[in-house]
Amino acid sequence: MSGTTEKRVLTVLKVLVIAGAVVVSAGPLLYGMLLSVRPFSAVVNAPLDLFPAPSELDFGSYPTALRDESEGGFGLARLMRNSLGVAVGTVVLAVGCSVLGAYAAVRLRFFGRTAVNGMFLAVYLFPGIVLAVPLFVGMSRIGLTGSLFGLVLIYMAMTVPVALYMLRNYFVAVPVSVEEAALIDGCGRLKMIWKVVLPMSLPGIAATSLYVFMIAWNEYLFALLFLVRDRERWTVALGIAQLTEFTVPATVLMAGSIAITVPVIVGFFGAQRLLISGLTHGAEKG
Repeated sequence: MSGTTEKRVLTVLKVLVIAGAVVVSAGPLLYGMLLSVRPFSAVVNAPLDLFPAPSELDFGSYPTALRDESEGGFGLARLMRNSLGVAVGTVVLAVGCSVLGAYAAVRLRFFGRTAVNGMFLAVYLFPGIVLAVPLFVGMSRIGLTGSLFGLVLIYMAMTVPVALYMLRNYFVAVPVSVEEAALIDGCGRLKMIWKVVLPMSLPGIAATSLYVFMIAWNEYLFALLFLVRDRERWTVALGIAQLTEFTVPATVLMAGSIAITVPVIVGFFGAQRLLISGLTHGAEKG
């Protein structure tokens, strides 16, 4: 096989692989979006009809999924507010603590520093079910079961190890000479971190924050364990599990599934430039 022919074959294979990956990953999402804007009767009659006529479009499933139960809906908007508060609180606490911890692991010298750095990811690899009972007992003793603040603390404990591990790679890439120059100019350690290290590591912090946000937004096990008795404090993960009941129309289930992805998509596109540069920066320098 000549070089030109081989190059053409590889080009065709590359296009086919990319197209196949797009179909596999985006196909179910596109089908769900189309399903959510069709009347339920039309879905029952022709469930595989992928392209409904414009006159057939019906967006009524979204208000039904979002409205409160007292108004004939499924209360997904309230659950999204709960999840948003929990996820934002987790990001603020987990990333705030991890910034100082990761910087200390990179720049400060202390006994066991190498072992501590290796334990960051090892702790995160523990399955959640192993920690479920000890965390539930501990939260019960301090009276935080059934509260969103207690759930924030649980998610903080879950995400701090991986946030430390990710931020450590970004802080390694910050030149030591820049920090030394700031210290010589009279900056204290905390002021230098705030004025020098954080701005230079902002892409990495943004990438880590979004990752922590997605963990807190999508988590199901601990939300079920701590909030199952109080429906008013449920998160979106529990709400979507509720929508999978047989009595819920498929169009409403799809509308709810699409609606809960909106905050993550908005966050991603809002910080797209920072995320891309942050992920690349950490990959090259970590």
